[in-house]
Amino acid sequence: MMKSPILALNTQGQIDNCKDRQAVYQIASVLFSYPLPETLEALREWRLQSALNDAWLALTSQSWPQFTSTNELKDLEVGYMSTFIHGKRGKPRVPLVASAYESLVKGQTAGTFMLNIQAFYSHFGVKAAVENEGVIDEPDHLVSMLEFCVVLCHLEIEALHNDRDPSPYRRAHRDFLTRYLVPFLEAFHARFTQESDYGLDPNIAHLIVSLPKWAHDQYVALETQVGPNIKQTSDSIAVADDAQAMWH
Repeated sequence: MMKSPILALNTQGQIDNCKDRQAVYQIASVLFSYPLPETLEALREWRLQSALNDAWLALTSQSWPQFTSTNELKDLEVGYMSTFIHGKRGKPRVPLVASAYESLVKGQTAGTFMLNIQAFYSHFGVKAAVENEGVIDEPDHLVSMLEFCVVLCHLEIEALHNDRDPSPYRRAHRDFLTRYLVPFLEAFHARFTQESDYGLDPNIAHLIVSLPKWAHDQYVALETQVGPNIKQTSDSIAVADDAQAMWH
């Protein structure tokens, strides 16, 4: 039987692979955050695109397309606001929070849905960031979810560096992808394709299109390393707690 390319990697190869995965999550979280002058500068200087291309190429064997980004912060902001913040009847055209998609909540209250996601964060001592105005970010916000995956990659890399078992972090990562991030990215992409072009930066637009398959491929790679996901049998918070006991 042919050995999986992931399983065939030595420790340094596994670390490099995880660093590339972490880089994609990190850059995506920056691009899906509200545009800052620093973000515009990094796009102008092709620093974000270059780093994304390096990681994307290593993981997919495909280069990141060379898009021309805007040179004005206001244009970056207008595209972002028109796509993710504004919309009909005060609702965003393409919401950045998973609980805004009925197909993901599946009859739960938004609070219960978010508590299930928060349970993953809490298990690893992570909580949503507090902004300057003191408002806690939603745990089901795309940026929060991407940043949690950054944390899981960091913990896996740390374990590999210190000759510890990385499996608990890989299992948690696998479960988080299949239960929350991959379905969210698929719904997010589907909603985006239904909307008109409101001037969103082309790198962000391409991420929306490309991330669902990429994230699913990461899930498959993790499943190859640590086995299949345990089927979720309930939508209650207890399910997340039960799964957490299995990560360790």
